[in-house]
Amino acid sequence: MNGRWMRRAGVMVAAGLGLLVTARAEAQQRPLVTEDPQTVGAGQFLIETGVDWMQGVTFPVSGLRGDLVSGPTIGLSVGLGSIAEIQLDGSPYRQLRITERRAAPLSAVLSVTGTTTSAVDDFVIATKLRLLNEGRGRPAIGLRFATRLPNASNESGLGHDTTDFFASFLFGKTVSRVRWVANAGIAIVGDPVVAARQEDLLTFGMSLAGRLGRGFELVSEYNGRMNLAASSPVPGTENRGVARAGLRFSRGRVRLDAAALVGATSTDLDLGATAGLTWVFRAFQLP
Repeated sequence: MNGRWMRRAGVMVAAGLGLLVTARAEAQQRPLVTEDPQTVGAGQFLIETGVDWMQGVTFPVSGLRGDLVSGPTIGLSVGLGSIAEIQLDGSPYRQLRITERRAAPLSAVLSVTGTTTSAVDDFVIATKLRLLNEGRGRPAIGLRFATRLPNASNESGLGHDTTDFFASFLFGKTVSRVRWVANAGIAIVGDPVVAARQEDLLTFGMSLAGRLGRGFELVSEYNGRMNLAASSPVPGTENRGVARAGLRFSRGRVRLDAAALVGATSTDLDLGATAGLTWVFRAFQLP
Protein backbone atom coordinates (compact mmCIF):
# COMPACT_ATOMS: atom_id res chain seq x y z
CA MET A 1 0.00 0.00 0.00
CA ASN A 2 1.57 3.34 -1.04
CA GLY A 3 1.59 6.59 0.93
CA ARG A 4 -1.41 8.01 -0.91
CA TRP A 5 -3.56 4.98 0.00
CA MET A 6 -2.43 5.11 3.65
CA ARG A 7 -3.13 8.82 4.11
CA ARG A 8 -6.58 8.61 2.55
CA ALA A 9 -7.50 5.40 4.31
CA GLY A 10 -6.65 7.23 7.52
CA VAL A 11 -9.18 9.93 6.69
CA MET A 12 -11.85 7.29 6.15
CA VAL A 13 -11.06 5.45 9.40
CA ALA A 14 -11.08 8.65 11.43
CA ALA A 15 -14.45 9.64 10.02
CA GLY A 16 -15.85 6.20 10.79
CA LEU A 17 -14.58 6.18 14.38
CA GLY A 18 -16.33 9.47 15.00
CA LEU A 19 -19.64 7.74 14.40
CA LEU A 20 -19.20 5.37 17.31
CA VAL A 21 -20.42 8.02 19.73
CA THR A 22 -23.57 8.82 17.78
CA ALA A 23 -27.13 7.60 18.00
CA ARG A 24 -29.39 5.27 16.05
CA ALA A 25 -29.59 5.86 12.26
CA GLU A 26 -32.01 5.01 9.48
CA ALA A 27 -31.70 3.95 5.82
CA GLN A 28 -29.05 5.61 3.67
CA GLN A 29 -29.61 8.55 1.34
CA ARG A 30 -27.47 11.36 -0.03
CA PRO A 31 -24.60 12.12 0.32
CA LEU A 32 -23.77 8.39 0.53
CA VAL A 33 -23.71 6.06 -2.47
CA THR A 34 -23.51 2.73 -0.59
CA GLU A 35 -27.01 1.25 -0.95
CA ASP A 36 -29.04 0.32 2.13
CA PRO A 37 -31.19 -2.85 1.68
CA GLN A 38 -34.15 -0.89 3.07
CA THR A 39 -36.43 0.25 0.21
CA VAL A 40 -38.23 3.58 -0.02
CA GLY A 41 -41.64 2.02 0.74
CA ALA A 42 -44.80 1.11 -1.17
CA GLY A 43 -46.16 4.01 -3.18
CA GLN A 44 -43.39 6.37 -1.99
CA PHE A 45 -41.46 8.65 -4.33
CA LEU A 46 -37.95 9.84 -3.40
CA ILE A 47 -36.28 12.75 -5.19
CA GLU A 48 -32.63 13.65 -4.63
CA THR A 49 -30.77 16.57 -6.17
CA GLY A 50 -27.51 18.36 -5.54
CA VAL A 51 -24.20 19.65 -6.87
CA ASP A 52 -20.83 17.84 -6.94
CA TRP A 53 -17.39 19.47 -7.23
CA MET A 54 -14.27 17.35 -7.70
CA GLN A 55 -10.69 18.58 -7.96
CA GLY A 56 -8.00 16.74 -9.90
CA VAL A 57 -10.15 14.14 -11.67
CA THR A 58 -8.39 11.99 -14.29
CA PHE A 59 -10.11 10.44 -17.33
CA PRO A 60 -7.63 7.72 -18.44
CA VAL A 61 -9.44 6.88 -21.69
CA SER A 62 -9.33 10.44 -23.07
CA GLY A 63 -6.21 11.64 -21.24
CA LEU A 64 -7.93 14.66 -19.72
CA ARG A 65 -7.43 15.82 -16.14
CA GLY A 66 -9.01 18.74 -14.33
CA ASP A 67 -11.73 19.99 -12.00
CA LEU A 68 -15.22 18.58 -12.54
CA VAL A 69 -18.58 20.13 -11.65
CA SER A 70 -21.81 18.11 -11.94
CA GLY A 71 -25.22 19.61 -11.42
CA PRO A 72 -27.92 19.28 -10.80
CA THR A 73 -27.41 15.63 -9.91
CA ILE A 74 -30.71 13.76 -9.98
CA GLY A 75 -31.83 10.63 -8.16
CA LEU A 76 -35.34 9.20 -8.39
CA SER A 77 -36.65 6.17 -6.50
CA VAL A 78 -40.19 4.77 -6.77
CA GLY A 79 -41.49 2.16 -4.32
CA LEU A 80 -43.35 -0.53 -6.26
CA GLY A 81 -44.15 -2.45 -3.08
CA SER A 82 -42.88 -2.96 0.42
CA ILE A 83 -39.78 -4.82 -0.81
CA ALA A 84 -39.05 -3.38 -4.28
CA GLU A 85 -38.12 -0.06 -5.88
CA ILE A 86 -36.91 1.30 -9.22
CA GLN A 87 -34.14 3.92 -9.36
CA LEU A 88 -32.83 6.43 -11.89
CA ASP A 89 -29.62 8.38 -11.19
CA GLY A 90 -27.47 10.77 -13.18
CA SER A 91 -26.87 14.40 -14.09
CA PRO A 92 -27.93 16.36 -17.18
CA TYR A 93 -24.75 18.46 -17.13
CA ARG A 94 -21.09 17.99 -16.22
CA GLN A 95 -18.26 20.40 -17.00
CA LEU A 96 -14.54 19.72 -16.76
CA ARG A 97 -12.05 22.58 -16.47
CA ILE A 98 -9.00 21.00 -18.12
CA THR A 99 -5.68 21.41 -16.34
CA GLU A 100 -3.70 18.68 -18.12
CA ARG A 101 -3.79 16.59 -21.31
CA ARG A 102 -2.03 13.25 -21.67
CA ALA A 103 -1.62 10.71 -24.45
CA ALA A 104 -4.43 8.16 -24.11
CA PRO A 105 -6.20 5.48 -26.20
CA LEU A 106 -9.02 7.78 -27.35
CA SER A 107 -7.33 11.17 -27.19
CA ALA A 108 -7.36 11.30 -31.02
CA VAL A 109 -11.19 11.29 -31.17
CA LEU A 110 -11.65 14.28 -28.86
CA SER A 111 -13.57 17.27 -30.19
CA VAL A 112 -12.30 19.45 -27.33
CA THR A 113 -10.29 22.49 -28.45
CA GLY A 114 -10.47 24.84 -25.45
CA THR A 115 -9.85 24.58 -21.73
CA THR A 116 -13.29 23.20 -20.85
CA THR A 117 -15.49 20.35 -22.00
CA SER A 118 -19.01 19.34 -20.98
CA ALA A 119 -21.47 16.48 -21.45
CA VAL A 120 -24.49 14.80 -19.93
CA ASP A 121 -23.63 12.19 -17.29
CA ASP A 122 -24.10 8.45 -17.88
CA PHE A 123 -27.50 7.66 -16.30
CA VAL A 124 -28.00 4.52 -14.22
CA ILE A 125 -31.27 2.55 -14.13
CA ALA A 126 -31.56 0.09 -11.23
CA THR A 127 -33.91 -2.24 -9.37
CA LYS A 128 -33.52 -2.92 -5.65
CA LEU A 129 -35.15 -5.79 -3.75
CA ARG A 130 -35.19 -6.39 0.00
CA LEU A 131 -34.76 -10.14 0.45
CA LEU A 132 -34.66 -10.40 4.26
CA ASN A 133 -35.79 -8.08 7.03
CA GLU A 134 -33.39 -7.13 9.79
CA GLY A 135 -33.67 -9.32 12.88
CA ARG A 136 -32.21 -9.36 16.36
CA GLY A 137 -29.21 -11.41 15.33
CA ARG A 138 -29.04 -10.81 11.58
CA PRO A 139 -28.73 -7.91 9.13
CA ALA A 140 -31.26 -6.97 6.50
CA ILE A 141 -30.24 -8.34 3.09
CA GLY A 142 -31.06 -6.93 -0.32
CA LEU A 143 -30.14 -7.31 -3.98
CA ARG A 144 -29.61 -4.57 -6.56
CA PHE A 145 -29.26 -4.82 -10.35
CA ALA A 146 -28.18 -1.75 -12.32
CA THR A 147 -27.31 -0.76 -15.88
CA ARG A 148 -25.22 2.30 -16.73
CA LEU A 149 -26.16 3.82 -20.09
CA PRO A 150 -23.65 5.39 -22.52
CA ASN A 151 -25.09 8.92 -22.47
CA ALA A 152 -21.76 10.78 -22.29
CA SER A 153 -19.89 10.71 -25.62
CA ASN A 154 -16.22 9.80 -25.87
CA GLU A 155 -15.71 12.86 -28.12
CA SER A 156 -16.28 15.07 -25.05
CA GLY A 157 -13.62 13.16 -23.11
CA LEU A 158 -16.05 12.49 -20.26
CA GLY A 159 -17.63 9.24 -21.47
CA HIS A 160 -16.69 5.75 -22.62
CA ASP A 161 -19.63 4.94 -24.94
CA THR A 162 -20.05 1.60 -23.16
CA THR A 163 -23.03 -0.02 -21.45
CA ASP A 164 -22.11 -1.52 -18.07
CA PHE A 165 -23.95 -3.93 -15.75
CA PHE A 166 -23.81 -4.15 -11.95
CA ALA A 167 -25.15 -6.66 -9.44
CA SER A 168 -24.67 -6.27 -5.68
CA PHE A 169 -25.72 -7.83 -2.41
CA LEU A 170 -26.72 -5.25 0.20
CA PHE A 171 -26.43 -5.65 3.98
CA GLY A 172 -27.64 -3.33 6.71
CA LYS A 173 -27.73 -3.55 10.49
CA THR A 174 -28.25 -1.18 13.40
CA VAL A 175 -25.83 -2.05 16.20
CA SER A 176 -26.25 -0.11 19.43
CA ARG A 177 -26.33 3.52 18.25
CA VAL A 178 -24.78 3.06 14.79
CA ARG A 179 -26.24 1.98 11.44
CA TRP A 180 -23.77 0.14 9.23
CA VAL A 181 -24.34 -0.78 5.58
CA ALA A 182 -22.15 -2.93 3.34
CA ASN A 183 -22.30 -3.73 -0.39
CA ALA A 184 -20.45 -6.44 -2.33
CA GLY A 185 -20.93 -7.36 -5.96
CA ILE A 186 -19.64 -7.47 -9.51
CA ALA A 187 -19.50 -5.05 -12.42
CA ILE A 188 -19.29 -6.11 -16.06
CA VAL A 189 -17.65 -3.12 -17.72
CA GLY A 190 -17.19 -2.72 -21.46
CA ASP A 191 -13.71 -2.04 -22.82
CA PRO A 192 -13.85 1.54 -24.21
CA VAL A 193 -11.04 0.76 -26.67
CA VAL A 194 -11.84 -2.76 -27.95
CA ALA A 195 -15.58 -3.11 -28.52
CA ALA A 196 -15.69 -6.91 -28.30
CA ARG A 197 -13.94 -7.06 -24.89
CA GLN A 198 -15.09 -6.56 -21.31
CA GLU A 199 -13.63 -6.48 -17.80
CA ASP A 200 -15.16 -8.04 -14.66
CA LEU A 201 -14.67 -5.97 -11.52
CA LEU A 202 -15.35 -6.49 -7.82
CA THR A 203 -17.44 -3.66 -6.33
CA PHE A 204 -17.69 -2.87 -2.63
CA GLY A 205 -18.86 -0.26 -0.15
CA MET A 206 -19.05 0.27 3.60
CA SER A 207 -20.85 3.11 5.36
CA LEU A 208 -21.66 4.20 8.90
CA ALA A 209 -24.33 6.68 10.01
CA GLY A 210 -25.58 7.97 13.33
CA ARG A 211 -27.72 10.74 14.77
CA LEU A 212 -26.28 13.68 16.64
CA GLY A 213 -29.71 14.91 17.81
CA ARG A 214 -32.01 17.75 16.68
CA GLY A 215 -32.32 16.17 13.23
CA PHE A 216 -28.57 16.00 12.50
CA GLU A 217 -26.68 12.87 11.41
CA LEU A 218 -22.99 12.23 10.92
CA VAL A 219 -22.20 9.93 7.97
CA SER A 220 -19.11 8.36 6.39
CA GLU A 221 -18.30 5.70 3.83
CA TYR A 222 -15.71 4.12 1.58
CA ASN A 223 -16.93 2.92 -1.82
CA GLY A 224 -14.97 1.57 -4.75
CA ARG A 225 -14.07 -1.24 -7.12
CA MET A 226 -11.16 -3.59 -7.84
CA ASN A 227 -9.99 -5.26 -11.04
CA LEU A 228 -8.70 -8.64 -9.85
CA ALA A 229 -8.23 -10.23 -13.27
CA ALA A 230 -5.55 -7.99 -14.71
CA SER A 231 -2.30 -6.66 -13.24
CA SER A 232 -2.41 -3.83 -15.79
CA PRO A 233 -6.11 -3.21 -16.52
CA VAL A 234 -7.11 -1.38 -19.68
CA PRO A 235 -7.84 2.34 -19.25
CA GLY A 236 -11.32 2.90 -17.84
CA THR A 237 -11.34 -0.33 -15.79
CA GLU A 238 -8.79 0.60 -13.11
CA ASN A 239 -9.17 0.23 -9.37
CA ARG A 240 -11.17 3.09 -7.87
CA GLY A 241 -12.06 4.25 -4.36
CA VAL A 242 -13.58 7.33 -2.74
CA ALA A 243 -14.05 8.13 0.96
CA ARG A 244 -16.86 10.47 2.08
CA ALA A 245 -17.68 12.12 5.40
CA GLY A 246 -20.39 14.65 6.08
CA LEU A 247 -23.62 15.72 7.75
CA ARG A 248 -27.35 15.32 7.09
CA PHE A 249 -30.18 17.38 8.55
CA SER A 250 -33.79 16.18 8.41
CA ARG A 251 -36.95 18.19 8.90
CA GLY A 252 -40.15 16.34 8.14
CA ARG A 253 -39.91 14.74 4.70
CA VAL A 254 -37.01 16.93 3.55
CA ARG A 255 -33.34 16.21 4.23
CA LEU A 256 -30.34 18.46 3.54
CA ASP A 257 -26.80 17.08 3.23
CA ALA A 258 -23.18 18.03 2.65
CA ALA A 259 -20.00 15.97 2.54
CA ALA A 260 -16.29 16.10 1.71
CA LEU A 261 -14.75 13.56 -0.69
CA VAL A 262 -11.22 12.15 -0.88
CA GLY A 263 -9.96 9.87 -3.64
CA ALA A 264 -7.82 6.81 -2.90
CA THR A 265 -5.99 6.24 -6.22
CA SER A 266 -4.14 8.38 -8.73
CA THR A 267 -7.10 8.09 -11.09
CA ASP A 268 -9.66 9.29 -8.55
CA LEU A 269 -10.27 12.88 -7.57
CA ASP A 270 -7.85 14.60 -5.18
CA LEU A 271 -10.52 16.39 -3.14
CA GLY A 272 -14.19 17.12 -3.61
CA ALA A 273 -17.44 18.26 -2.05
CA THR A 274 -21.13 17.56 -2.53
CA ALA A 275 -24.29 19.19 -1.21
CA GLY A 276 -27.96 18.59 -1.89
CA LEU A 277 -31.39 17.68 -0.61
CA THR A 278 -33.79 14.74 -0.53
CA TRP A 279 -37.59 14.84 -0.53
CA VAL A 280 -39.82 11.81 0.06
CA PHE A 281 -43.59 11.83 -0.47
CA ARG A 282 -46.43 9.42 -1.18
CA ALA A 283 -47.07 9.37 -4.93
CA PHE A 284 -49.77 6.69 -5.23
CA GLN A 285 -51.72 4.06 -3.32
CA LEU A 286 -51.11 0.46 -4.25
CA PRO A 287 -54.22 -1.72 -4.64
